[in-house]
Amino acid sequence: MAMKMVLADPKTGISYKIDLDATKEKAILGKSIGMEMDAGFTGLPGYTLKITGGCDKSGFVMKGDLPGPAKRRILGATGVGFAPKINGQRKRKFIRGNEISADTAQVNAKLVGYGDKKIEKRKISRLRRQKNRKTARS
Repeated sequence: MAMKMVLADPKTGISYKIDLDATKEKAILGKSIGMEMDAGFTGLPGYTLKITGGCDKSGFVMKGDLPGPAKRRILGATGVGFAPKINGQRKRKFIRGNEISADTAQVNAKLVGYGDKKIEKRKISRLRRQKNRKTARS
């Protein structure tokens, strides 16, 4: 199964889906959430991206403050992977660590630095705008 990357552009509010093949996957394996890196491997020379999250092939989310690529069962009160229904509620949940591994299915990232050329829409499929949720649903 190929890894996917969802690349968000904060200036325009548009997200782009990029399919990563085996050679592009090697460039991102071992990186962790919060790292900034050159986006040349995605076909965007001159751009800089920051990894913001992701999930594995089973759908378990990655948590930024949990080191390593392993899946762990943690007691969560708030944050990534758990939304408490009652004040003070805690629950034991499976969470993936912050390091990208071969089990990672999707990587979320955002653009931090911009290059000279605009993003070509033919090479990268464009997802809907996320700026205004009311217009995004229609």
